[in-house]
Amino acid sequence: MPTLHLSRQARRIIKANIILAVTAKGVFLALGGLELATLWMAVFADMGISIIVILNGLRLYRVA
Repeated sequence: MPTLHLSRQARRIIKANIILAVTAKGVFLALGGLELATLWMAVFADMGISIIVILNGLRLYRVA
């Protein structure tokens, strides 16, 4: 039973991470197209999202 719970939770976290990352990239793609964001803003946002995704994935260690 704990294995099923862990795999379901991992699936939810993976989906959330993908949605978060793709949404952030889409926002900066749109802002860049409108010339409201610079390349450096997009780089820092991408790095920030990467850190958030990693920390979100680390939540699985509490369950295991």
